[in-house]
Amino acid sequence: MESGAWVYDQVAGAVGEFKGNAGPYAMVRPVGGGREWQADPADLRLATPAERLSAGVRVANDRARAGVAQPVPDLSRPPEPVPRCVACALLARERRKAQGRFDHSAVTDANVLLRRHLWQDHP
Repeated sequence: MESGAWVYDQVAGAVGEFKGNAGPYAMVRPVGGGREWQADPADLRLATPAERLSAGVRVANDRARAGVAQPVPDLSRPPEPVPRCVACALLARERRKAQGRFDHSAVTDANVLLRRHLWQDHP
């Protein structure tokens, strides 16, 4: 497993970010931050897209309840893809290809699609 991969701990029943190994244990960090926990590597598997989405929504809801303001996007700058998100990576790749062709219309389209994806799937 790569460091940074989102995993599901079957014993804890929680999604977290794999940070590395510490002796015979895997170190997992809660999504959104917090104290790492140790898990048996045999009890970990890659999190499904639904589990990843659910964990991300839970973190966003917790932050909203705590009164942490969400930043307003700066539309004058291109959107940044979320690390380890396949859809974000594909859209960012399309944007880079369009930039290489100097196709500014396609660059704008990719930015719009990436912003829409970020808004819908990464609240």
